Amino acid sequence: MTNAARLMPEDEATRRQILSAQALSVLDGIVLSLGANCFLAATTAAVLWLDEPSAGILAWLATVLAINLARYIGVRIVRRLNCAVERPKRALGVLSLGALGGGLAWSLPPFIGAAYGANGLNPYLIFIIAGICAGSLMQSTAYARTALVFAGPPLTTIILSLLLTGTTAALVIAADVLLLAVMMLRASQLSEAGFIRSQIDRLKAVALAASLSDANAEIRQSYEQLASLANRDPLTGLGNRALFNQRLRDLLDGTVPSGTLALLAIDLDRFKAINDTMGHGAGDAVLTEIAGRLASLTGPDDTVVRLGGDEFAVIIEGDNAETRGREIGNGIVRLAAEPIVIDERPVTVGASAGLALHPHHGETADDLFASADIALYAAKEGGRRRLGLFNPVLKARIERQRLIEASLTEAIENRDLTVVFQPQVELATGRVTGFEALLRWMHPELGAVSPPDIVRAAHALHISPSLTGYVATRAAELLQTLPRLGLPEAAVAVNVSPREFSGNTLSRLLTDIVHAHKVSPALMEIEITEEATLDTQAAGAELARLEAAGFRLAVDDFGMGHSSLAYLVSLHIDRLKIDRSFVKGIATSRENQALIAALIGIGHALSIDIVVEGVENEEEAEVLRMLGCRHAQGYHFARPMPAADIPRWLDQHAAHRARMATGEH
Repeated sequence: MTNAARLMPEDEATRRQILSAQALSVLDGIVLSLGANCFLAATTAAVLWLDEPSAGILAWLATVLAINLARYIGVRIVRRLNCAVERPKRALGVLSLGALGGGLAWSLPPFIGAAYGANGLNPYLIFIIAGICAGSLMQSTAYARTALVFAGPPLTTIILSLLLTGTTAALVIAADVLLLAVMMLRASQLSEAGFIRSQIDRLKAVALAASLSDANAEIRQSYEQLASLANRDPLTGLGNRALFNQRLRDLLDGTVPSGTLALLAIDLDRFKAINDTMGHGAGDAVLTEIAGRLASLTGPDDTVVRLGGDEFAVIIEGDNAETRGREIGNGIVRLAAEPIVIDERPVTVGASAGLALHPHHGETADDLFASADIALYAAKEGGRRRLGLFNPVLKARIERQRLIEASLTEAIENRDLTVVFQPQVELATGRVTGFEALLRWMHPELGAVSPPDIVRAAHALHISPSLTGYVATRAAELLQTLPRLGLPEAAVAVNVSPREFSGNTLSRLLTDIVHAHKVSPALMEIEITEEATLDTQAAGAELARLEAAGFRLAVDDFGMGHSSLAYLVSLHIDRLKIDRSFVKGIATSRENQALIAALIGIGHALSIDIVVEGVENEEEAEVLRMLGCRHAQGYHFARPMPAADIPRWLDQHAAHRARMATGEH
């Protein structure tokens, strides 16, 4: 087996490509070879004719020219039919057959009488035939067969003719020609093997390049898909918060002409109630429909995003940004109020929106979004389902909030925040059963700062755990003193923001605090709002950890939100605190009395304790007691007080209970 045959790959497709390359290489040089062949045949015939003219010489020349013409025609046909690419084996067969014909024609001169002189075969003829055979090898480095079938017959006839001459010189020349033939055979095989090796390397390189190109294309496509996913909300198809933040910052980092940029913040009304009562599938359907309605109001240059939950935003660009912002805001308020059909049931939500303009309402992305958010908050405070526009009054609120945020961290570190405690009593006996820890802050510049403002600032600064830890530590310190005050079983309630239920940091924080102060976690009651009970996946896991650690769980302001009783049972809530709005006027309001009685009955049925907030006078306390309420808190019993004032109040309260027991007033 030749080197070329051994190198030929087994893979049929690769073999076909190499054969095609061989055929194309032979075709590239054959026209020039045919021309040279004809020229050498003519000159050889002329030399022989000059020595001894004969008809045989002319017949041989005509044969060579005819064969070369046939070979040329064959080459044209092979090229026209694209056989070298589509049927390379057949193309090489045709080319080899033509080469064999040419070789046979060149093997005839030694048999022409004029080829011999007095000293045997014409040396010129030997030189020409050896040269043309060597030339055929040089022109067929890609495919040895064409050169060999062409050179084989004439070299064989020359060697035989020299051997028949029998002279010493003829024998020496015959040996030289034979050596030349062997060298040509070896060289042709090596040339073909080298060509095949180069083609294999080329095909590997092409395959590698193609593979790399495909890999790069796949990586680029995957990157584009990931980039799209990273910037898209999978539920609605709108942009997400990452896209919103990047787009807004890109715009404000550049040069934005005044009045050409507006920001619209949108929040849905009643969405949590729908999500809670009808399930997350219905909630997703509502979000998708609202997203479609919002997108229908915007243009191609607007950036429409879902920030998360039921919050949406629109970045409006252009000379008429304010006008279009108002149109989009009013439009979504109107469209969101139209019913959405879910499972053949019409569902109605609402939307509130806040509009802020650059640069009047904020020059940075954070300031502009804060302005839009405050405008949204004002729209909700004004009755919901409306568009709010940021104004200087709201701007003053931002400046106030900024000042709160700037001083809050230091205030926590310096213990400038005050934690006061409001007692909770048993209505039937007046016995103190616990306290609620409430936050107060007298700011040196702003005066009294409300707890919601403090909580909002802590969330913006990402220090909510520090704030909760501060209050819980003061509560734990009070729990340490209560046994000495005769209240070993009294609990202290600590309010926790729903935003702190995203991980397990809250349970770890509170557990560390009660352990550090050596107080029972069962005496620290964790109060959450109804909003925290809606997301059972996020809140439920953390509440379960708190319960497992021994903490008591309470739901504050019950009746004002949309929590499900089933959720309350599954979350193992210990206590419900009924909002003060149900207590106001309860002495004369049959409706409030019925509501309170129903809520108390539900609590008893579910083995959940009930506490009523906001009891202002004796009349309200008596009505609540008659309705079956066991515990209450409010100004009628005591205002929130510092821990240092509790002993004195307990003495006064005990004296008051004693007087009531003896009938004194």
